[in-house]
Amino acid sequence: MTVTAFGPFGGTVSVDFDELGADGLFLLHGHTGAGKTSILDAVAFALYGVVPGARRDTKRLLSDHAAPGVVPSVQLDATLGGRRLRLTRSPEYARPKLRGEGTTKQNAKATLTWLDGIGQNLTRIDEIALEVERLLGMRVDQFFQVVLLPQGDFARFLRAKNDERGQLLERLFDTDRFSDMESWFADRRRESAEALAGKTQNADRIAAKVAQAAGVEQCSDPEVLPWATALLETARDRAVTCAITLESARADHAAASESVRAARTVAEARSRGLAARQRLSALDSTADARTVDRLELERAQSAAPVQRRRLELDEAVRRSADAAAVVASRTVVAQGTVAADVAGGLSWPPSPTDADAVDAAVQRWSGESAVLDGVAADEVAREQLTTELSKCTVAVESVERDVAALVEQERALPAETAALDAEYTACVHARASVESVRTRHAAAVDAVTAAIEHKRAVAAAGEATARHSAAITRHQDLRQLWQDLREQRLDGMAAELARQLRTGRPCEVCGSLVHPSPATAGDDSVTRDDEEQARHAMNLAEQRRDEARAEVESMQREIDALAARGGTRLTAELTEALDTASAELRTTTALADRLPGVESARGAQETKAESLRASIAARTADAEQLRATIDTLRARIADAAARIDAALGSAGSARARRRELDAGIAALVSLRDARIDALAAERAAADLETRVRQDASDAQFDDVEAALAAVRDQQRIAVLTRRLADADAERVAATAIVADADVTAALAAEAVDAGPLTAAEDSARQVVEDALTDKKLADDRRVQLEDLVTQLWAVAQRLEPLRAAHAELHELAEVVSGKGQNSRKMSLRSYVLAARLEEVAVAASVRFRRMTGGRYEFVHSDDVGPRGTRGGLGLEIRDEYTGVVRAAGTLSGGEAFCASLALALGLADVVAAEAGGITLDTMFIDEGFGSLDSESLDSVMGVLDELRSGGRTVGIVSHVDEIRDRVPSRLHVIRERHGSTVRMHAGV
Repeated sequence: MTVTAFGPFGGTVSVDFDELGADGLFLLHGHTGAGKTSILDAVAFALYGVVPGARRDTKRLLSDHAAPGVVPSVQLDATLGGRRLRLTRSPEYARPKLRGEGTTKQNAKATLTWLDGIGQNLTRIDEIALEVERLLGMRVDQFFQVVLLPQGDFARFLRAKNDERGQLLERLFDTDRFSDMESWFADRRRESAEALAGKTQNADRIAAKVAQAAGVEQCSDPEVLPWATALLETARDRAVTCAITLESARADHAAASESVRAARTVAEARSRGLAARQRLSALDSTADARTVDRLELERAQSAAPVQRRRLELDEAVRRSADAAAVVASRTVVAQGTVAADVAGGLSWPPSPTDADAVDAAVQRWSGESAVLDGVAADEVAREQLTTELSKCTVAVESVERDVAALVEQERALPAETAALDAEYTACVHARASVESVRTRHAAAVDAVTAAIEHKRAVAAAGEATARHSAAITRHQDLRQLWQDLREQRLDGMAAELARQLRTGRPCEVCGSLVHPSPATAGDDSVTRDDEEQARHAMNLAEQRRDEARAEVESMQREIDALAARGGTRLTAELTEALDTASAELRTTTALADRLPGVESARGAQETKAESLRASIAARTADAEQLRATIDTLRARIADAAARIDAALGSAGSARARRRELDAGIAALVSLRDARIDALAAERAAADLETRVRQDASDAQFDDVEAALAAVRDQQRIAVLTRRLADADAERVAATAIVADADVTAALAAEAVDAGPLTAAEDSARQVVEDALTDKKLADDRRVQLEDLVTQLWAVAQRLEPLRAAHAELHELAEVVSGKGQNSRKMSLRSYVLAARLEEVAVAASVRFRRMTGGRYEFVHSDDVGPRGTRGGLGLEIRDEYTGVVRAAGTLSGGEAFCASLALALGLADVVAAEAGGITLDTMFIDEGFGSLDSESLDSVMGVLDELRSGGRTVGIVSHVDEIRDRVPSRLHVIRERHGSTVRMHAGV
């Protein structure tokens, strides 16, 4: 293991556990705070990414002694589950920012590398965690109880209360399936109870609805079905009675309604006739007022055309005023131009000479403008030529810069060409040597493959050799057995011949017919079949021995062939050679593959040189042409300036004079048009004024003012029109009513009083409504009770089997959860944990008795805890000296340490067996041994020696001097000012 900038180790320290634990026991010692426990923390962190005990919650693993920028890491080479691997981890830590002040968080990283070369290396933390758990066969909590016994947690299991001990056991042993069973029963019981409660509540709810529907109190008798059925029959009888009552009431109401209808018809006709007579009388009394309204309406209609003409006159007067204002404003504009004298000489109303004066001035100024157009063209041309001259000057400067840049590129071509030539030469050499490099790479691959196969073949050859040795031994044993059996048979041959003697037949040995004393076989006599079976077994063993020898010889030939291919060389050397060959092959192949591209680049370089020379020549010619154009433009600008000066002299710009003339012409023409419009508007207003007076006279009004006084607005005209139309319509309607035959007859008869008949009809209607309400209520109650009673019967039939099933499930769930008929008051999970704890107590007692000279052993207690806490998880101590069973808390410090160690080792044995019998070859114990006296220390060391003799390597952490004298293999952790270091003392 190699540790860098981790915990108290500011630099890098390495520990070779193979060398340190060569004799099966080693010690980690040093001053307090030196970092003994941190060595074990590093082992745990490399495997699981966490540290044990209370330090697991902190993420501050970077050493305070580390130099800035150093990355904390732990690298562990280990054999797990038969696989050789390397674990490298870096914890989360804060490093200084590369820019500015402060720190930034670096996330944890991890890698798993297979050192046997088989399998895909891993870099994801979650995948590495799963692979480590798979190889070790245990989770991190089990690891800290089986392999690494951490400081502080060492005696926690001994001192724990029942609940705490149960929580620890749950983490160590897989009891999830039993918890799932408890949860399954609890869930089924809850679901059954909810279903039963729902069904029972449903029946109660239906019974309450029955009582509410029937309008009675809730039935207190559990047997609600007869009560509900009786209520239903009563509701049905009530519905029939209400239907008969409703039919009788409807017949009485129909007769009363007919009498009231006839009386109301006569009364209504008489009332309409009297009302019509009253309306006709009222219309006669208001006839004069309607005559006045009709005259007002007729005058308003006659005055309407005069009003419209007057509005036209007002609009014409407004337009005339607006036109005069335009004339005034345009006169002001003209006076600000060269047309000021002409505009000032115009009169109002216009005289015949005004138009001639305006036309003469416009014609004169237009001629002068035509002369100025030529001079203005020269001015525009001069400006354009000046702009073009400026552009050409800029273009010349740009072309000159382009020529300079092209020349610079041309100067750089030789160096670029030389670089391409060198690269071309390297690519040609690479293409020529790629096959030889590929051959060396194939040889390196073959050597690595041979090394891996050589290791496998050597291991297989060892197994084959062992089988061959076993076969030789087996053959020799069976041969010896056959020889022994043969000798025994020869020794007992007389008895075998005696068994063949028959009375009256001669002996095959002596020929005598008398057999006075034939030999008899003893208990250990051997027959021919026994000898043949032994010989057959010997022959089979000989055949297997020859087959095993052939297999060994074949494996040896394979090993020799692999050795010839380099299989005996060091793996690191072969790996380095393979890496070098792979890198050389990649580099050579890449260079060879670049050859076509380099050849293409060289051709492109030549094309680029030719292109640059052509571009320089072309751009130089462009510059010369631009300079010639500049000279031409300067000459043309000078000619245009000479013509402008000759035409204007000191008069200034031709365009400025042209603008003055154009403004004067425009102002004078605009003034002329405005004066024409103003004269037309003035004449139109005078014409409309005459027509208004004529319209008033035509409408029979004395003057225009009288006609306008008779004008009414549209609302007033609508009121008058509607009032006259309503009066005419009302007279027609009243006259028609008076002429109706029914009305005439009703007026001629006596008045009829319909009050008593109406009261009788209302009383009959109320009787019908009451009967209808009673019938609806009775029908609703009957229908509702029929539905509810049917539901009640159905629910009652389904409840009985549900109650029986729930009772059975409830009793079973109570037993599983430690209640009810469960006499131990232990849940299923607690029962399983208690069984595991009993196994732990048995395993731990063996070592506890060994440590205490046979005095103490653990006793498992399944008593219920205080105040009903769960039982089955108690641990007590039996003292063989007194025969008393007492609490673990009564032990002395040294005794408690021995108890804790024995319990931890026993727990480790049970957990390892639970994990499939997987036991790691190395375990660590981090606890103070200082509480032990010499005799107890001897006993504890004897137990640790037993672990070592069982093939396990034990590492202990302590600063007790006596232990240092007993353990020759030591790792000394040295505390220094700038961080701890280690020094190893290997035993002999």
